[in-house]
Amino acid sequence: MRRLIWVTAAFMGILTLTATAFASKEETDLFAAREAVWRSWFAGDIQTLEKLVPQGTLAINAGEEKWQNQAEIFEESKQFHATGARLIRLEFPRTEIQRFGNVAILYSKYQYEIESSGKRSIRSGRATEVFLLTHGQWTNPGWHTDTEQ
Repeated sequence: MRRLIWVTAAFMGILTLTATAFASKEETDLFAAREAVWRSWFAGDIQTLEKLVPQGTLAINAGEEKWQNQAEIFEESKQFHATGARLIRLEFPRTEIQRFGNVAILYSKYQYEIESSGKRSIRSGRATEVFLLTHGQWTNPGWHTDTEQ
């Protein structure tokens, strides 16, 4: 009987480790996709954004009255990059995740520093981002950001 209990416990431990490793891989991929969306936007990297921000995307950005679609997001990214401004630092000090099948919602605090015309500025706020897992790739079809006062 003891042997059966030990074997069962060992098997359950292996299953738990496997599930944790699987969740960690998906979580790592999710965080990498989120990071790539932000960094690609600041870099004006439309080729990468096209892979990560699908047609039908809807974005509500801090301080902007108009909601943006994919084309407007790409255009704003190009304009930012064309000014010569650049991203210095990007951090997400807190993130909570809700997962519903192939959909993940990230609730985050963000902070970034940019340099424009030789001047640095820091912005921070909160973001709610929707990610969809399709064919093993996370995409970001929607978000809402605000800024801290």
